[in-house]
Amino acid sequence: MKVFETFELSGTKLKNRIVMAPMTRSRAIDNIPNDLMKEYYSKRAGAGLILSEATSVSPNGTGYPRIPGAYTEEQINGWKNIARGIHENEGRMFVQLFHTGRVSASLNLPNGGETIAPSVVPLTEMEMYTDQEGMQPHDIPREMTFEDILQVQNEYVTASKKLIEAGIDGIEIHSANGYLLEQFLDPKTNQRNDEYGGNYKNRGRFVLETVQKVVQAIGPDKVGIRFSPYGVVNGMSGEYDDLVSLYTYLAQELSKQNIAYIHIADQRSAMAAPEFATQIWKTIGDNFNGTMIGGGDVDSATKAENLLEDGYDLVYIGRPFIANPNLIDKLKHNEELTPLNPDLLYSPGPEGYIDWEF
Repeated sequence: MKVFETFELSGTKLKNRIVMAPMTRSRAIDNIPNDLMKEYYSKRAGAGLILSEATSVSPNGTGYPRIPGAYTEEQINGWKNIARGIHENEGRMFVQLFHTGRVSASLNLPNGGETIAPSVVPLTEMEMYTDQEGMQPHDIPREMTFEDILQVQNEYVTASKKLIEAGIDGIEIHSANGYLLEQFLDPKTNQRNDEYGGNYKNRGRFVLETVQKVVQAIGPDKVGIRFSPYGVVNGMSGEYDDLVSLYTYLAQELSKQNIAYIHIADQRSAMAAPEFATQIWKTIGDNFNGTMIGGGDVDSATKAENLLEDGYDLVYIGRPFIANPNLIDKLKHNEELTPLNPDLLYSPGPEGYIDWEF
């Protein structure tokens, strides 16, 4: 089957076309990548490419409890250890970098952290979990100044450079799921009246500038991006008038930058996005000259193969990897998959994390 064939991703050789999707697992005590995480990822190195859980570029972007960062020396050393473990098992990893923006509670932020966003539009549709006091309202964000914008972009650059120096194979810039970069794209959360708000080209400016700066720092072959058009998670609009124009423009501009891939998060099943969202990935793909990664509800080799036949180059699989570290072998032999334990998805210890049969 094509899905088990090797693939070259802008110079990074992958052993198959299956990508382990980025999944927050909340095991990074004090936001530091650790040995538990090394074991977890190393056991799943059978994937052609591992995309790490979302990793914050700064204290301001660390809106969830126990998510890893890439802004201190100790954190970078943690990722270096993880990269070593994955490479010893002949795997490849891109670290997904993000900033939570308005999706944040101050109790989760390290000392000195502040919740910032494109505009003062708090997330009121849901609450945020904190280890100290359980569910809490999201913070009211401070609107970012031009200096804040430059600072965050520089944080992406610094984190990217240090991760590559630590042995990570590449960087995925997280512009999906309602976090800071998508907050700039969506007119609901971006109500600015400067060059970063208003029409779709202005709303796309922050994303494109950030990508460009990271590309200049580490090279286009080591950079990908994730989008979730029509997504509604974390209070996003789902649909707005110039959405197709926006993502067409982004794809065209990212082609000029020659980045390695665009990764489309399918939110229809997991996140209640509308069914017609399927067409947007083809629009993006038609306007982008690099690799396209897609997925959604894939739990068999046949489903993965169907996505390749539809036109994707690589297929991401998420939750099946959690309880099946040897997922690739199980898919090859059409073996029954072990169900995960949803109660242990975000708990802090090894249970439900590294104790699945390998």
